Amino acid sequence: MFLALKELKHGKLRFAMIGFIIVLVAWLVFILSGLGNGLSTLSAATIKNMDADYVVFEEGSSSSFSKSMLSESISSDLKDQANVEEVAPFGSAMGAILKEGSDEGQDKTDVAILGISPGSFLEPKLIEGKPLDEENQLGVLANDTLKEDGYTIGDTLTLDGSTETFQIIGFVENETYNHLPVLFTTLDHWRLYSFAAPGANNGIEDVVNAFVLQGPDIEAAELDKNLGGIETATKGQAVNGMPGYQEETGTIYMMLAFLIVISAFIIAVFFYVLTIQKTNQFGVMKAIGASNGFIAKAIVAQVFILSLVSVLIGIALTYATAAIMPEGMPFDLDVTLVIIFGAALLVISVLSSLFSVRKITKIDPLTALGRVE
Repeated sequence: MFLALKELKHGKLRFAMIGFIIVLVAWLVFILSGLGNGLSTLSAATIKNMDADYVVFEEGSSSSFSKSMLSESISSDLKDQANVEEVAPFGSAMGAILKEGSDEGQDKTDVAILGISPGSFLEPKLIEGKPLDEENQLGVLANDTLKEDGYTIGDTLTLDGSTETFQIIGFVENETYNHLPVLFTTLDHWRLYSFAAPGANNGIEDVVNAFVLQGPDIEAAELDKNLGGIETATKGQAVNGMPGYQEETGTIYMMLAFLIVISAFIIAVFFYVLTIQKTNQFGVMKAIGASNGFIAKAIVAQVFILSLVSVLIGIALTYATAAIMPEGMPFDLDVTLVIIFGAALLVISVLSSLFSVRKITKIDPLTALGRVE
């Protein structure tokens, strides 16, 4: 460790340049992972936020809410199944809203309209206003990002292509669905909007898209067998069933994987070249009795210290960049991701230094000394 610190101090410029490269790599990795996580959160935040274990869809719907239609009447059958603790029906639709009385030609706002039962475990925590109420069918809870578009509590909303109206009675936070801010409404009002056209409900009475279940010990296969016509998915499978979710997150994480592989190659080459430049120095050290293990430990310690400092600077730069990102940019870098990718970069750097260590073990002190001029 002493030798590693001594050399780092002696060759400040040389090691600063290598450290700068690692900082740039770490910065890019953290920025990309934050954007990827932000996009996936924006796509399915409402489903991820649900305190749920399983979701029941129509059989053949591939765990997709938009493909599933079930009758709310099977709710009681689901409650009677083994290990099912709570059941909550759920419906989803997309729409565009406008404040009532807005000027003609004013921009509309795209939203996701989700139908839930007031007071169920699917109703999100309020940050402002009043909760949903069956007695107030017009009332909706809106995601707080709609405030940025000028929406406030008490606003009456008209729906594009529909005669239905809503009124904002409260705000919730971090509730997005298919990248859109969510409006939570009652199931009855959701049906009036979603199935206004004759026959749109395929003749299913009190239609819903799915049922969300609580009960960690539920046997999904047994549930499907007992009721028939349904398919039970875990919450994770339901998230993956969101349109475009897997493709979107897959693309981001593929980019990250390639970036990490390329980074490993670049870092390995830098440290290898640095070691080659010090062949004579290591030859002298071996000639005066330094063992391969001693020199190897010094190099690995040197790489670890340099990489650790560089990764920490990369993390600091990432959070500084996040602080000045434009409003609405989907950036979400949680501590778990920082630890995972930070540890991965450290491991890659240390493993890369092992190529240099292998080269040192083959250095012949006499040959190395012969090169000294």
